[in-house]
Amino acid sequence: MKRMQKILILTLLPLLLFSAGCKRSADKSFTCWNDCEALNSLIEFVDDVTNEKSPNFIPQKDRIATFDMDGTFLGELYPTYFEYNMLEYRVLEDPSYKGKASESELEAANAIRDFVRTGKSLPAGFDMIHGRAAAKAYAGMTIEEFDSYVKKYAENAPNGFTGMNYFQSFYKPMLEVFDYLKSKGFKFYVVTGSDRFIARSLVSAINIEPENVIGMDILLKSNNQGDTEGVNYTYSTIDRLIRTDSLLIKNLKTNKVKQIAQEIGKVPVLSFGNSGGDCAMHNYCLSNPKYKSRAFMLIADDDEDDHANREKALKLGEQWKESGYVVISMRDDFKTIYGENVKKVDFKF
Repeated sequence: MKRMQKILILTLLPLLLFSAGCKRSADKSFTCWNDCEALNSLIEFVDDVTNEKSPNFIPQKDRIATFDMDGTFLGELYPTYFEYNMLEYRVLEDPSYKGKASESELEAANAIRDFVRTGKSLPAGFDMIHGRAAAKAYAGMTIEEFDSYVKKYAENAPNGFTGMNYFQSFYKPMLEVFDYLKSKGFKFYVVTGSDRFIARSLVSAINIEPENVIGMDILLKSNNQGDTEGVNYTYSTIDRLIRTDSLLIKNLKTNKVKQIAQEIGKVPVLSFGNSGGDCAMHNYCLSNPKYKSRAFMLIADDDEDDHANREKALKLGEQWKESGYVVISMRDDFKTIYGENVKKVDFKF
C-alpha cells in the first residue's frame, strides 16, 4: 500500500507543482486583482491566443491591444477629466494667462467649474466645445513648453483625494494588465479622446512611449511659418513646432476607429474602455476578420474608494454585457484602485 501511495505521489507531483506554479505566477502578475470573471477571461484569452498549438494562435506581430485612457487606466472622477481640470485652471486661474482668454474659452471653463462645484450638466456637444476652447487656450506654445506645462500641473493633488498627485492617479490593477500583456508579446496603444500631447505627458510616468499614444489632435506649425501653408514652407534648424488654435480631430467613437486604422494599420485583438465613446473601438476589435478578439469595459461602481455613481455604473454594466463586452467592476474586481495610502475625501473649493 505504501509503495502504491509513493508511486501515486510521484506521478501527481509534477502536476501539483505545475498547478501551484501557475497560481503563484497569476498571483505575482495580478496582486491588485481579486479572483474574478473578468480577469479569468483575460488570462484564458491570452493563454489561448499565445499557444502555438491552439487554432486561435495569434502571431506576436498581430497581438495588438488598444486602451482608452481616462476612466480606463487613469482616474477620471476627481471630479472629471484631467484635461478639463487643466483647462479650467488655465483660463480662470493661471496668472500668466488670466484675462487673455476668448469668450468661448471662458464659457467652456465656467461650464466645467459649474459641473464640478454644483453638479450642473455640461452643455450638449461639450466634447467639441472643450476641444475648440483647449486649442485656443494653449495656442502658441511649443511642444516642449506644453509638455512642461502639463507635467507641472500634474504635480497637483487631485481634488477629492489625499495621498497622490495626478501623476500617481493610475489604476494599479490596470498597470498590471499592461505588464502582463507586454510579457506575453502584446503591443498596446493608448487611444484617447484627450489631447494627444497631454496623454503623452501623463503616460510618460508609466513608461509608455509617445509613439504609442493616439488622441485628440490640433494643428501644428512652425513658429516662423506665418500664414504660409506647410507644403510651401521648409522647416529650418532654428524653427520650432508650435500649437495652433485649430482643432483637427476629437478622437471619440468612430474617429477612434479611423485613427487606429490610419496610425496602427491593424485591427486590435484586445480593447479596453469605460464609456460609450469606446464602443466603436470595441466593435472594431470584435469584428476582427482574422483573429479571435475580446473587449473589456470598466464600470466605476466603487463609491467608497472613488467618486463614482454606483447606480449609473451598474446600469451601464448590464448594457455593456448585452453588447458583448466583458465587464470589469472596480469595486468587486479590484483589491485597490490607487493604492492603500490614497484616501477619498470631500471636494474642497
